[in-house]
Amino acid sequence: MTRRKLIAGNWKMNGSLATLAELDGIAAAAKARPDIDVAVAVPFTLITPAATRVPSLSIGAQDVHAADSGAHTGCVSAAMVREAGARFTIVGHSERRADQHETSQDAWAKATAAHRHGLNVILCCGETEAERDAGRAERVVQAQIEKSVPENATGDWLTLAYEPRWAIGTGRTPTLDDIAAIHAIARAKLRALIGDAAAQVRILYGGSVTGDNAAAILSTADVDGALVGGASLTAAKFVPIIEAA
Repeated sequence: MTRRKLIAGNWKMNGSLATLAELDGIAAAAKARPDIDVAVAVPFTLITPAATRVPSLSIGAQDVHAADSGAHTGCVSAAMVREAGARFTIVGHSERRADQHETSQDAWAKATAAHRHGLNVILCCGETEAERDAGRAERVVQAQIEKSVPENATGDWLTLAYEPRWAIGTGRTPTLDDIAAIHAIARAKLRALIGDAAAQVRILYGGSVTGDNAAAILSTADVDGALVGGASLTAAKFVPIIEAA
């Protein structure tokens, strides 16, 4: 079946009120491509001003807490980011797995909470360089998907993102054959978990995507879009990726 491409940006811990002006060019590029979806996850502090500035663009959060409320200093719930104007959230990002020691079970709980509060979810999975070198990339990705994907998941709200951790921010990318192989394995694992609904779930590739390599990556089998980090911070770098979709 045909799945709409999704080009999603992740600003990470970057951005300010002044840099929200970059969203104007991104929103214009998105409007010029009604055949695809474009989204940007900004820091918590920028969700409301971003959603207000470019209401036509899907603005999201970069993470949520699994609990609805409670004694979780410094954390933000799915209900809070939804109220702030977010339409989606990223969960299970490799940087949170590495830096905050989050597990696939944590990603599952966050995805479940986000869906409960009406947010779409981009769920990340991917291996480390050591795991790939040891020939364990496929098993690692399969295990992460199995432990992270909620039982009731459908393509209406869930998107999977394969991001090899060693390719994030390094300028390195897997070969197109490597990307296609992992995406096919991810699709098969989704099918085993949620049946026919897996056909509707988009699988994005994330890891040093640029305007130069986007067209080749996005034309690869079972790649339904991209999760873009550094290149999403400016319209000049992000728009070419949107145009390549």
